[in-house]
Amino acid sequence: MSDYHRIRMPGGSYFFTLSLYDRRAAVLTDEQVRAALREAVLTVRRERPFHVDAWVLMPDHLHCIWTLPEGDADYSVRWSQIKRLVTQSAPIPGLRPRSESRMRRREGNLWQRRFWEHLIRDDQDFERHFDYVHWNPVKHGYTVAARDWPWSTFSRSVGAGLYPEHWGELAPEFGDGDFGEPPWFR
Repeated sequence: MSDYHRIRMPGGSYFFTLSLYDRRAAVLTDEQVRAALREAVLTVRRERPFHVDAWVLMPDHLHCIWTLPEGDADYSVRWSQIKRLVTQSAPIPGLRPRSESRMRRREGNLWQRRFWEHLIRDDQDFERHFDYVHWNPVKHGYTVAARDWPWSTFSRSVGAGLYPEHWGELAPEFGDGDFGEPPWFR
């Protein structure tokens, strides 16, 4: 069995990736699942606050950056609660059946068991992950401009003056198109 060691920095900012158990299901952008996810995040934030710095919801996975309150590093409990609430609130027909292992662990069939987390180390690291979140729909070919993807915080970031409206377009004047992707992601 794998022994996962997660870095925990109270009050830190973290980049997360969560994926569906069956990535072929591609249901995260469905209205019912989005509503369940939104409600789950709001419910968990009331009891265990965190700030959402960036978010993108893709059909089969999501990326986000959270900043936790001072003295708090417990993102795992937050994700566990969110995943559980979404699974309970949004029964989705047609998902791959749960394995015996998932049944023994009392896990649903919506989310992968684990998630990826990365502690943001400095301003440059934050900026690159922030860009990666917003570039993701373009990277995956769902749209040709970050502003056209409705399930992200890109518009909020434009409104806050963090991006120009035309950032993240597939156009020569916007550079090489990596938009925050570290070399090992390309």
